[in-house]
Amino acid sequence: MAHDDHRSVPLAPDIASEDRPPRPGKHVPERKCILSAEHDAPANLIRLALGPDGHILPDLRAKAPGRGAWIGVDRAALETAIAKGKLKGALARAFKTGEIIIPADLPERIEAGLLRAALDRLGLEMRAGAVLTGSDKISEAARRGRLHLLLHAADASDDGNRKLDQSLRVGLDAEGSDRRGVVIPADRTILSMALGRDNVVHIGVTVPASAARVADALSRWCGFMGRSESASALRNSSAGSIGAQN
Repeated sequence: MAHDDHRSVPLAPDIASEDRPPRPGKHVPERKCILSAEHDAPANLIRLALGPDGHILPDLRAKAPGRGAWIGVDRAALETAIAKGKLKGALARAFKTGEIIIPADLPERIEAGLLRAALDRLGLEMRAGAVLTGSDKISEAARRGRLHLLLHAADASDDGNRKLDQSLRVGLDAEGSDRRGVVIPADRTILSMALGRDNVVHIGVTVPASAARVADALSRWCGFMGRSESASALRNSSAGSIGAQN
């Protein structure tokens, strides 16, 4: 998966254990993408559920009853597969059933759902006390080595990003490296609404498990949008946070 921008299905109202990333060394079953034939962990794929009326709907939490199929491509590839009839053919082979109806806005639904899931996750971790906003608070926590994830809004200034990135490296004893926060494809307006705060330009996560959950949710969104660089940086942050927790 790959891009840096927006997906729909509500998250649970609590931080359940099922939302936590698997620990290193734990066996994770894989699923096969019906479009690319590649295998990956379910958390990195998107499940499509078959409704009783034949409609295909995104099941981003993989909780819907009944039969499902998995895709692991970004939005651009999915739109091409829909336009050329490849998705319908793949679903017909996977479900071996009657008529299959693919909504014209399926890619948009997935994008909106993944965005909502990522923002909901940020809100949950904020209420749990694991998220900091405000450059001064974030910089202080970073210099003390308390940050496990640093995020910058899409419209954050380069100067503001550089200052916080430097604080992050100081706290990690990684000065001289290229360690930095991750610029995500959400502007300050979106982040401010998600967290219920004014002018949220930067976000710091201080709890390893929370950082891993936030990074995982955001990486799925970025990956679907084709923002491979941001998605990779977030996956690396998630892995690092799990290691710190252990």
